[in-house]
Amino acid sequence: MASGLTIQNTAGPDAHQAVAFRSDSDFSYIENCEFLGNQDTIYIHALRQFFKSCRIEGNVDFVFGNAAAIFQDCTILIRPRQSKPDSGETNAISAHGRTDPAQTTGFAFLGCLINGTDEYMKLYHGKPSKHKNYLGRPWKSYSRTVYINCTMEALINPSGWLPWSGDYALSTLYYGEFGNSALGADLSNRVPWSRQIPAEHISTFYLQNFLQGDEWITTAS
Repeated sequence: MASGLTIQNTAGPDAHQAVAFRSDSDFSYIENCEFLGNQDTIYIHALRQFFKSCRIEGNVDFVFGNAAAIFQDCTILIRPRQSKPDSGETNAISAHGRTDPAQTTGFAFLGCLINGTDEYMKLYHGKPSKHKNYLGRPWKSYSRTVYINCTMEALINPSGWLPWSGDYALSTLYYGEFGNSALGADLSNRVPWSRQIPAEHISTFYLQNFLQGDEWITTAS
């Protein structure tokens, strides 16, 4: 368990990949923590992880790994990617790395706020067409990420999701959305390889089913 911590990588945006926090342990329960970085802020590497009411800041693939992880009621904020970012940039929040369809891994963002830091939003509003932000891109072939009942502000690109390279993994990934709100949640121009999750499948990504959380979170806390 972790609670009430700030974990930060201070290498700066020009350092590119610079992990602030890596977790490999099963039954990880993390609440009211903040994780600050740029590219690759948190590496949720493996097994089962539960993040509740956390603040996560970054820009490129800043939530990545191949864990089964739920981010519940978290604040996910994009920050400037470069020291001088006025020319624009392209960011992806998540890069999930499921390598086999039999793996029970994936990222589920439940009831989160998706926005930018105050500094980033000044840049975005100055040149919105130059600052492009996406919900995720497929790091590995069977990448799986869903956003459910989240608030997605205007900085999210209308297409929603970003390819990794050409058509890599586009036929094998699972990217879904359900019940999201605000300007960035409009589904009318989403990429064709994402989907709206059927209502009857939403519970698949809840704590009890996705992480078997009812079996271990009470014990852990």
